[in-house]
Amino acid sequence: MPIIDSCQLTTKDYTILEVIRERHPIRDETFSTILQRKISRAVVMFREDIPADVVTLSSRVAYRVNNGSAETRIVAHDQMRGLVGMLLPITNPRGLALLGLAEGQSMSIPTADGSLETLTVHEVVYQPEAARRERLKLAGVAAPDSRRLGGPVLRVVHRSDEPHDEAQNKIATAFDAGFDDPGPSAA
Repeated sequence: MPIIDSCQLTTKDYTILEVIRERHPIRDETFSTILQRKISRAVVMFREDIPADVVTLSSRVAYRVNNGSAETRIVAHDQMRGLVGMLLPITNPRGLALLGLAEGQSMSIPTADGSLETLTVHEVVYQPEAARRERLKLAGVAAPDSRRLGGPVLRVVHRSDEPHDEAQNKIATAFDAGFDDPGPSAA
């Protein structure tokens, strides 16, 4: 099974994972390891640019555990009442593992008994970002596309787990490399 070197996350999904890491102390080593792997290997994209076959928050995904039959769940931020058996929250190792994977990609995670289970995305049945693009298209409204417009590509210049000096060097390098956004004070 190929090891996933990266995952694709929307800016919103990435931010939510960072908040989970920062604000909620995690005592579960398995969950913490998966969370750190997701954050450190993420390719962060605008919601307009995320491919339709990638699992994002609120996506309905058909996936397999090992070689079992496909299960369909909605990858959610947290458990919600009234939807028992339909949701797979990202506070669960399986939900977190699926977030950011594309159709056909797999990720192996440790289980409570110490063995590994491999989760494979079979199909992204529904993705809210793709549905939004489709609604805009049907309405005759062009969805913004930063790639088409030659807009910026997101690049992490500071991660909350880096030492302060290293982060400042990265930010300075970003400005030296032609990053010319003057910020809100220019308005």
